[in-house]
Amino acid sequence: MRGLTGSGDGGGASDDAVTDGGSGDKSGSGGRAGGGRGRRLTGWAASSTALAGLAVFGLFAVSCSTGGTGTRDEGPAGTQPVVRITPTVTAPSRARPTPRVDAVALLKADTKVSERVRTDLKPCTGDEYPVDTSYGKLTGGPGADVVVNVMTCGDSVGVGTYVYRPRADGTYENVFTTEQPAVYGTIDRGDLVVTTQVYGKKDAVAYPSGEEVITYHWANTRFSETDRVHNDFNRAVGAGDGDFPEPTEPTKN
Repeated sequence: MRGLTGSGDGGGASDDAVTDGGSGDKSGSGGRAGGGRGRRLTGWAASSTALAGLAVFGLFAVSCSTGGTGTRDEGPAGTQPVVRITPTVTAPSRARPTPRVDAVALLKADTKVSERVRTDLKPCTGDEYPVDTSYGKLTGGPGADVVVNVMTCGDSVGVGTYVYRPRADGTYENVFTTEQPAVYGTIDRGDLVVTTQVYGKKDAVAYPSGEEVITYHWANTRFSETDRVHNDFNRAVGAGDGDFPEPTEPTKN
């Protein structure tokens, strides 16, 4: 039976000896034990190599997932389309600037302007004349109409309002004239609005008694009055220095 269980040249018997737990003589068991121990170390080494490879792969995966440029595991790609913002480019305006006119030259050459206004029309300081000029559509002409207001230098009180309509040849025609104290004309949504301050006998220049607001509309080659508003001002305003009243909250329904 020893020949079957423990001969030195029996490969299959050695496997049986290792499985059997080492029963037999010392020399046989020692040889078989050594052979089994060698095979077990070889298997363990292979397993260790595999575990080491898995560890290296794990470290590589971790470094890729946490690194700045490595492969990232951020879940499945989103299905929503990427929103791209396209900057809007505003086209430059092609509107031509309104040509400016020499309002003082127009007034001085206009015979519809009274001699008194033309004579008194002088610079207040340097070459600055007391003239306001507005441009806009009033008469439907080939260009912008011009509204000119002449004032006094000292207290800026209007003394005359004039409207000039452009002609096709580039010249201007006077189509409206009013000369009276404290008058001022403006362009409001295609209409001419002329405001005149109303003064009593004892009214100071800064405190008129009221005002007349007249609206004119261009039709049939002329201006026609379409609206008139009269406002009376409180005469007690400006009588002295007083404290401002305390602000109150607005009432709510």
